[in-house]
Amino acid sequence: MNPTDPQSFNHRTAQISTGRFYHFIDQIPTNYYTDTRPPLICLHGFPDSWYSFGWRHQIGPWCRQGFRVIVPDMLGYGETDTPHDSSAYSTKNICNDISALLDFLAIPKAVVIGHDWGSYIAGRFALWHPDRLIALVMFSVPYVPPMKRHMPVEEMARKYPSYGYQIYFASESSTSEIEANLVLFLGVVYRPSEKALPWNKLGDLHALFTNKRIDVTDGCLLNERELQFYVSQFQRGMRGPLSYYRTTKTRFEEEKEAQLPAHLPPNLPVLFIYGTRDASCPPPAVRNAHKFISRLNTVALEDVGHWVMLEAQDRITSEVLEFLSSVGLYQKSRM
Repeated sequence: MNPTDPQSFNHRTAQISTGRFYHFIDQIPTNYYTDTRPPLICLHGFPDSWYSFGWRHQIGPWCRQGFRVIVPDMLGYGETDTPHDSSAYSTKNICNDISALLDFLAIPKAVVIGHDWGSYIAGRFALWHPDRLIALVMFSVPYVPPMKRHMPVEEMARKYPSYGYQIYFASESSTSEIEANLVLFLGVVYRPSEKALPWNKLGDLHALFTNKRIDVTDGCLLNERELQFYVSQFQRGMRGPLSYYRTTKTRFEEEKEAQLPAHLPPNLPVLFIYGTRDASCPPPAVRNAHKFISRLNTVALEDVGHWVMLEAQDRITSEVLEFLSSVGLYQKSRM
């Protein structure tokens, strides 16, 4: 497993029971015994892939500690199916896919780990399929309970201006515009907080797209080879990845109909890790999560931004292992 070589990982594909085709990494340790280490399933966010900003750095160390690590290309990404209908990307449907993937692998329960959208989905997985989790780990996006009323993205952006970009992502016009400026878009998004360019508020991204003089390679977290890999992963287009932002009403209606609880299962151990310089993770939201999670451990990474798995890759590796050890899921050995 070489983090710089995507082909050095164990690639698999599956037609799961929901009818979807999924591509995923399934890294199994030598002499793996299911009764000694729980499997870890890692869910990436936007705009990412299984290769991800951290999973490629975490898969090897976690696997060497005896954990089977499964990392799918999420729906709409990479080699996984890309439905045209945005409603297919609701968290209920995605969670059903993850459950079906575990069924395909004959895994009854797993530790679910997510970053960004993957974190949000991991939290919802604990509500839609609480019997499938042993523990939950969330990065950068804290748990929020199901809404009591539908809040359109426009209203949310008025309340939290730094979420204005979600109005743009939810619009159909963003698909073709981002596709036409893909290298620029990735260079803008994948940056450490100290070199961030303004793109969170409504209109910011459009302004950056029209300013062709910006050198996005200066300060980008991706090197040229990594940037080209990401570009190749989005050759099928951005409609799938952006569809997650177009499910707000569908998600609300599905959760209301199912009467999902606000609280996570009381016996579920949960770890939340975030960077203190992540503008998309305000401290009040982190504190609010404690109201709904009985066994929540929170780790703040000082001077780290949104891309915690790359900006603090060794710390992420060790914090997750420490957490799993603390809840009795393994005994530490030498890395």
